[in-house]
Formats: sequence, C-alpha cells, structure tokens
Amino acid sequence: MLLNISSSPISHRNPRFFSNFTNPTSFLPRRSKTHLSKSHLFPNLPAFSKQSFKNRRYGERFDFRSRALPGLDLGSFESVLEATAVLTAIIVVHESGHFLAAYLQGIHVSKFAIGFGPILAKFDFNNVEYSLRAFPLGGFVGFPDNDPDSEIPLDDENLLKNRPTLDRSIVVSAGIIANVIFAYAIIFVQVLSVGLPVQEAFPGVLVPEVKTFSAASRDGLLSGDVILAVDGTELSKTGPDAVSKIVDVVKRNPKSDVLFRVERGDKDFDIRVTPDKNFDGTGKIGVQLSPNVRITKVRPRNIPETFIFAGKEFMGLSFNVLDGLKQTFFNFSQTASKVSGPVAIIAVGAEVARSNIDGLYQFAALLNINLAVINLLPLPALDGGTLALILLEAVRGGRKLPVEVEQGIMSSGIMLVIFLGLFLIVKDTLSLDFIKEML
Repeated sequence: MLLNISSSPISHRNPRFFSNFTNPTSFLPRRSKTHLSKSHLFPNLPAFSKQSFKNRRYGERFDFRSRALPGLDLGSFESVLEATAVLTAIIVVHESGHFLAAYLQGIHVSKFAIGFGPILAKFDFNNVEYSLRAFPLGGFVGFPDNDPDSEIPLDDENLLKNRPTLDRSIVVSAGIIANVIFAYAIIFVQVLSVGLPVQEAFPGVLVPEVKTFSAASRDGLLSGDVILAVDGTELSKTGPDAVSKIVDVVKRNPKSDVLFRVERGDKDFDIRVTPDKNFDGTGKIGVQLSPNVRITKVRPRNIPETFIFAGKEFMGLSFNVLDGLKQTFFNFSQTASKVSGPVAIIAVGAEVARSNIDGLYQFAALLNINLAVINLLPLPALDGGTLALILLEAVRGGRKLPVEVEQGIMSSGIMLVIFLGLFLIVKDTLSLDFIKEML
C-alpha cells in the first residue's frame, strides 16, 4: 500500500489508492498548504486472496489471493460496503495517528478530512475543520504552515515546519505506528472472540463455487468438487501452488479440452472441460478455487496465551508482507502484473467478507501491516520519503533543502502515485467479471 505524506511546504490533495493503493484527477492547489495526505497502493494483491493458507500448527493466515478464474467479482452490495468500511477505518486510524501526534505536541492543525473531493459535511472545533468528503478512500491532515489566509505568524514555533526534527518525525511516523497497533488489536480481538484457524491440508484443489452458464457448469463441474489432477498431473497439498497449476493450464487452453480428475463424495472420475475464450485470449471456466484444507478453531485458555497467539500471528502476517515486498522488488518483471488498485482491493475484500469473518479480520490486519511497511520506504510521496528528508536536514546540521528542491522531489513522487493509481483503477476495473462479460 503506498501512502503519501508530506510535511513540506508543497501542497497536494492526492487521494488514497487502495490497492496498495482517489480521484485520479487529483491536483495541486494553487495556494500552498501543508497536508499529510494518503494514497494507498498494494504492491502485491496475491498476497491477498480467498481461502488460501500457509501451513502452520495454529494461526494459519488467509492468503487472500483471488483465484476466481473469470476475474474479480464485487459480489453483493453488502459485502462491498463491509470491505469499504474496513478500508475507511484503516484510513481513519492512520490519519488519527498523524493528527494526535501533532495535537498532543501543541502543533497547529487546521484540517482533518476523511475522504477527498467535495465536502459532504463539516464542522469546526478548536480551530480545526473536520470534514467528510465524497470519495471515502482518501483523507488528509492539513496544517496552516503556508496558508496565506492563516492568522498564525510565519515564525510561530508551533507551526509544524518550525518544530525540531524529532517533533516532525513523530508526526510523520505516527500514522505508521497507529496502523501497526491497529493491526495487532484486530488480531487480538480475533483470537479472543473467534479463535485462530487450524488447518489440515489434503491433496487436490477445492471448487467452492461454479458460476451459472460457465464452461465448468456446462461441462459438469459442481460446487464442492475436489480437483485431484489436471491433464494427468496430480495436485499435491501445496495450497496456492496447486491452485496456480490449474489456473495456468486453463489460461493456456481456450477452446481446448482440459481433463480434470475429480473427487465428488466417495467417487473419483474424469471430467473434460472446454474453457471459454476470454477477451484477452486466455481461457476461463468460471469457477473459484481454493486449497483443499479442513479448518478448525483454536481458542486461547487465558489472557497471557491470547497475547502469545496474537503476537505469533502478527509476526507471521508481517513476515508475509515483507516477503511479498521483497518478491515485488527483486522479481518485478514477474510481480508487476500483480500490483493492484482500489477496485481490486475492494473486490477481494468483498469476496473475503462473503466467505467468513476470520478472513475479514485478517484482511484488515494485513492491510494495516502492508500500509505501515510500504510507507517506511524512503521514496518520495511516502512517509519514509518525508522522514528521509527530515533525516537529511538533521545530517546537514538543521539546514533544510531549498523549498524548490524539496517541492520538486515530493511533487514528482505525488504525480507518479497519481499516474500509477489511475493505471491500476483502469486495469482492475477491466478485470471485474461484469465488465469482462460486457466486452
């Protein structure tokens, strides 16, 4: 998830792109005002998908890797609202971290906005404008540092830009810290309320859903079937890897028979399915796939054990995020196509919300950790980029970079995020099932 944050004189109101990252038409206002604004981009959606799991003794994690062969499916309106609510809550937590870090240090804050675009509702309290805006996947904390309409003197020691480097670093990093704490809290509540899933893996790949009028439905696959082999290749207990084998074979064989060995109840038999041709030339059969696992729940016996379970699960999810980020950077040619935008994240979140509450807990926790890790990167338009500029200022003995240089660095990063976000929105929208059916 890319998040941009700037405490420099540069002004910007770019939205949040949830897909790790919203309005692609964000702009730089003519009058410079300091904002901490967010733009989220998930580096790697396959780090998210429905009911794929890592083998562990307990605390297995949903991999949230969307495996619906035809594309992304937004599902019911209720599940979309649930997914959007999760993303909005994460934004509120992140912005609140920045806001509280400034407020508790006595730093002047002028605005706290959830969403971006036109204002739907607002109120003023203690000289801060709180607003709810039209598009919920965004937000910012505004400071009066360079606002020509502000009555605060430019040399006021409580303007953010006039504070020592440590104070500014705390404000910039507070959003990251808030998301880390929120992620742990979500996992803790999950462990305490519903327990953590324990899985036992079995050979093959489960077919949770077969779409009506799809190739799979036409040729005899049913929901609940287990695919044991594809074109003579047996599928092991390797979870997502086994799913990927089926996906790859189907995509490579539009309009050509694919032989599945299927387990249905206590019987095994062969089914030939002829994938339909997708708009991009690949094959599709209209099923959802997940690793063939049996899930039970483990509950902690006491509060200390709850902390242990939650801590181990938090560390496991964090490792997944870090590993996904590493793969993104070191195998970019293979992983670039997996970068996903806000549409895809909402689609995956909606799919998870329809599946079960466990997945929604871990979806929310994973988004928080992803956001925190990505924003530590020392790149323009990210929290880490702003922290890097503050560190450079400290190394230079408190001498800031020229305003033009700092503004050029940050604005270049912002424009890159906007361009990437627009690209991802278009890409993910074209991957939606109902859009593909229209094309």
